[in-house]
Amino acid sequence: MAEAVLTKVKIKPLGDRILVKPVEKEKQERGGIIIPETAKEKPQEGEVVAAGKGKTADDGKLIPMELKAGDRVLYGKYSGTEIKIDDQEYLIMHQDDVLGVLEGK
Repeated sequence: MAEAVLTKVKIKPLGDRILVKPVEKEKQERGGIIIPETAKEKPQEGEVVAAGKGKTADDGKLIPMELKAGDRVLYGKYSGTEIKIDDQEYLIMHQDDVLGVLEGK
């Protein structure tokens, strides 16, 4: 079970949820034109900052998390709930919303 300390705020995701910090891609220029922030696509890659204990099965047993803090993950374009803490964007989502873990980065 990981807990993220973001300045003065502590966040501990519950159940099978994770806290993800989206990774921004480098600025993209096409033909010398800078794409404005409003036209850019949402990032679909991020780093897990904190993870809950896991999901409780119907029989009451705890199913442990597969993800842990520090994992680089890919998630769906509209996955999770966006939150903002100290001018930093984060997502809280279920572990099931993660499509895969990036290895070797």
